[in-house]
Amino acid sequence: MTTTSRRTDRISSFIVMDVLEKAQQLEREGRSIVHLEIGEPDFPTPECICEAAREAMSAGKTHYTHSLGIPELRRAIADHYLERYRVTVEPERILVTSGTSPALFMIFSALLEAGDEIIMSDPHYPCYPNFAYFLGARPIFVPVREQNSFQIEPREVKSFIGPRTRALVVNSPSNPTGALLSDENMEGISKLGLPVISDEIYHGLVYGRKERSILEFTDNAFVLNGFSKLYAMTGWRLGYLVAPEQFMRPVQKIQQNLMISAGSLSQWAGVAALSAAGEEVDRMKAVYDERRRFLLGRLRGMGFGIPYEPVGAFYILANASHLSRDSYDLAFELLENAGVAVTPGIDFGAGAEGYLRFSYANSIEQIREGCDRLEHYLSSRSL
Repeated sequence: MTTTSRRTDRISSFIVMDVLEKAQQLEREGRSIVHLEIGEPDFPTPECICEAAREAMSAGKTHYTHSLGIPELRRAIADHYLERYRVTVEPERILVTSGTSPALFMIFSALLEAGDEIIMSDPHYPCYPNFAYFLGARPIFVPVREQNSFQIEPREVKSFIGPRTRALVVNSPSNPTGALLSDENMEGISKLGLPVISDEIYHGLVYGRKERSILEFTDNAFVLNGFSKLYAMTGWRLGYLVAPEQFMRPVQKIQQNLMISAGSLSQWAGVAALSAAGEEVDRMKAVYDERRRFLLGRLRGMGFGIPYEPVGAFYILANASHLSRDSYDLAFELLENAGVAVTPGIDFGAGAEGYLRFSYANSIEQIREGCDRLEHYLSSRSL
């Protein structure tokens, strides 16, 4: 009998999707579920972006594009980095992708040989180690702790660097913690001598502070970014990477062979997002901030441990160890008994065991209802 490849056996499931699929099953059975598990904006895509896609379709711009992406979008991205970060990025160093996950896979593929090591924080976005495992590489985890606002410290990273270390992955603002790396830590990370892969997909979703791009600190870096989160464009599947010049041809060849190019209509929509959607983005961001402050207060009132204030993305990683040390079982218990879907911390690594991730990418009415249900269930559960 034919068996599956070892690489597919080695990667884990994406547990948040397991939670979502169970929640959807319960909904089909007639249950009411409040979704606080998925990191997907609940807002519609701004109309100016949709109109740009309709215009592109009417103009017949429905064919393959250059494998790096349409020149107009790469120029708009370069202009964005110059305006927002005062960083000059040549369009030739930008490759447009069908979301940031393919961009991450291409960067890992261009950097890693089997047996190589790549450093990342614990907790971390679940796909990071799975991409490394899939390529035969070894993820090395640096613990980050709530007592230090989940900051990855350069001095700790240094102690994990070995002869086969190829790169360091950082994510700021972070999924799942909502933490924003300090300027001091970003500068220290940039001086470690490692290529830095900076996942900047939540840039723009920062409250009361300002995010920094790794490109402000070093050229020895790869940037991942996209349109899904900030512009409510998850279904458009549009992202991009910025890479050092010597890596552009390798990642372009991977794109040509695996994906050919990103979708043409999505790319024209991306141009409009960068040039015309600013006011809509500001409105969405203000609503997220309102939800963030509301959810923080309710969770703390229920006894969840949140000693720091997450300032980015749309997540709160809350310590639930007073309820259970098994976050997986706890998440499904809350789903079944309270009708509230949340993500177990174990999805984000051993360092997040005992935690639950709450997403506030849902309406304030739904967040309030979810908190009411949790509060009611937990008060009866403790009896």
